[in-house]
Amino acid sequence: MLYQVLKYLLLGPLLRLVFRPRIEGLEHIPEEGAAIIAGNHLSFADHFVMPAIVPRRVTFLAKAEYFTGPGLKGRLTAAFFRGVGQIPVDRSGGRASRAALSSGLSVLRKGHLLGIYPEGTRSHDGRLYKGRTGVASMAITAGVPVVPCAMIGTFEAQPTGRRLPRAMRITIRFGAPLEFSRYAGMEDERFILRAVTDEIMYEILSLSGQEYVDRYAGEAKAEAQAQARAQGRRGPGKGTGKGTGKTQGKGSGKGQAA
Repeated sequence: MLYQVLKYLLLGPLLRLVFRPRIEGLEHIPEEGAAIIAGNHLSFADHFVMPAIVPRRVTFLAKAEYFTGPGLKGRLTAAFFRGVGQIPVDRSGGRASRAALSSGLSVLRKGHLLGIYPEGTRSHDGRLYKGRTGVASMAITAGVPVVPCAMIGTFEAQPTGRRLPRAMRITIRFGAPLEFSRYAGMEDERFILRAVTDEIMYEILSLSGQEYVDRYAGEAKAEAQAQARAQGRRGPGKGTGKGTGKTQGKGSGKGQAA
């Protein structure tokens, strides 16, 4: 009930007013049956803008931190994310990763749409990073198509660290569904999972036009944060050249706020 109220009466109309989204390829979303929508992740707003324009309900796997905040604010935030169809996921790896896959498969087995960001976290600099293989594992195991999706402009509207988005037009672009039935029964083959994930990321890249980085976003973000902290300890004016100054500006403005 809360999902419908937010989508059609409260949050959905507000998002359309603020972002005036240009929608391309919406016909690629299946009208019924299970499917995965795999997209790039540039902004906190991504969680809400794309589901607001898809006719069917989209359930996202979201980081567990959104559901575990302290106090009244934390409880309200958790209730909101559950209300808009988010499922908490522990991103610590190992057994937690298997639990996340199980949660996603449960959504797909019910015939629903599952939204996922293969990068695993928001891009701190607007580039597209290497995808993690969970999306491939779920697609092959459940035998469902993957619809690639590109959010364009949300990084400029609400980059990491900005509380309120700028009012500006964005584009949401969907590509043709990708089928991986040829790999049925091979969901435990590491090289197959990597190949399928790379194929999905290539389609997202083609739709978004981003610069691609062949490393994981979490690693790149941690490195940017470390560089920002190091520059902060040195203090202003103590760099050793033009390259150092550029790193300081980029790391401080984007990586540290992540």
